[in-house]
Amino acid sequence: MSKTWLITGASAGLGRLMTERLLTRGDRVVGTVRREGALADLQTEHGDRLAVTMLDLTDKVGIRAAVDGAFGRMGRIDVAVSNAGYGLFGAAEELTDAEIDHQIATNLTGSIQFIRAAIPHLRRQGGGRIVQVSSEGGQIAYPSFSLYHATKWGIEGFIESVAQEVAPFGIDFIIVEPGRPAPISAPVWCAPRRWRSMTIRPLVRCDGPLPREALRSRAMPRARSMP
Repeated sequence: MSKTWLITGASAGLGRLMTERLLTRGDRVVGTVRREGALADLQTEHGDRLAVTMLDLTDKVGIRAAVDGAFGRMGRIDVAVSNAGYGLFGAAEELTDAEIDHQIATNLTGSIQFIRAAIPHLRRQGGGRIVQVSSEGGQIAYPSFSLYHATKWGIEGFIESVAQEVAPFGIDFIIVEPGRPAPISAPVWCAPRRWRSMTIRPLVRCDGPLPREALRSRAMPRARSMP
């Protein structure tokens, strides 16, 4: 039986891959993007099985409107996927207040508000599932990812508590924790590393592997169900 999904950050990386695969197998998807036309090719191919909504996770009012609109349009959403986010790479002491605020607003507060907006709809329809895309960085820590880790550890703690609150309503959670090397192309914003100091200005997109000294091999679960 086909399902209906709501996926944030559907224009690239894991969100785009999920959207493509789900549409191909016959499911319906509401995908949120920040750029007009980002999913135009998939809309042409799949028609009204794909609905696209503009959303920036730092916009709390916009999150509520996007989630309400998605449930209103589709009638029922079986799985809400909190996927949108990014990684900030740099020494904690050298990150600016604005960079810190934006990282937390996107990865942590934005994910919390998305989940809070979805729960009442899932409860009214008798249940559903919320998938939170975290990372191995929600369980272990690397140098120079302190703020990223703060958001991932934070959202996992939030979910471990909320999952217990909503379980009686038939709502369950899955936390997905991909590790490196990731199977998808996900942007990481970083800066050249120096041994004695670091600078994070200007931030640049790393299209290759992260600096070797920032990585450490550790076996991690791919996903875990809550509660």
